[in-house]
Amino acid sequence: MLHSVALAVIHYLWPAMSKHKESYRQVQIKNRRARFEFQLQDSFIAGMVLTGTEIKSIRLGKANLQDAYCVFEGDELWVLGMHISPYEQANHYNHEATRKRKLLLNKSELKKLYKISKDEGITIIPTRLFINNRGLAKLEFAPGKGKKLYDKRHDIRKKDEEREIRRMRF
Repeated sequence: MLHSVALAVIHYLWPAMSKHKESYRQVQIKNRRARFEFQLQDSFIAGMVLTGTEIKSIRLGKANLQDAYCVFEGDELWVLGMHISPYEQANHYNHEATRKRKLLLNKSELKKLYKISKDEGITIIPTRLFINNRGLAKLEFAPGKGKKLYDKRHDIRKKDEEREIRRMRF
């Protein structure tokens, strides 16, 4: 009897639990400023070494990539300046908001990125932070070269022209 009651409770709660997990998958934190400030090359996706309170904050969408960049220290790639807000329900073991975080890549990807980053004026910029289908936080980043002021003005003009064309169609 007790066993059947427990199964009934599990079947009752199961849809709610799956909906809760689905909401985590919709987390996508983008660095929209990166495309405006840099000419980005091919992108890479990497996992990150995170603490428990950091992943909980990311799942709530409480992260910011505005000032983030990646740098090599030895043979490892680290992301600096990424702000993950402290988890509100945590106790005194909460994480530091802007600590450096290690990116998890295989050796061939690290070597390729290291060669690219040694070029003059190349910076590795995080473009998107998301939760994959297994519930893990992933960081998408791309090496890029800073745009000049006239390149930015050209992009703004192009965007305005496209907007005007769309308005004229309707």
